[in-house]
Amino acid sequence: MCDRIIKVGNLSVKIFHNYNSASLLRMNAISKNDAEMDKRVISAVNSAIIKAKVCNKPIARYDIKTQKVFLEYNDGTRKYID
Repeated sequence: MCDRIIKVGNLSVKIFHNYNSASLLRMNAISKNDAEMDKRVISAVNSAIIKAKVCNKPIARYDIKTQKVFLEYNDGTRKYID
């Protein structure tokens, strides 16, 4: 169900990859409150990205294939960070 568990002090943190909050809620992996918090966080991040685009500011992203961080500008150009 979860990909791995990380110990943080006395707590155990479950790490899930490639799941959305609705599917995790159906699997009883997270609570209803956690699913609601996930939706709010995703919405806040999307709003911040839209605001950055409107203000012509670059957005920091991560390229999984090259495993590098890059800045994406409004015109679609990318500047990789070394």
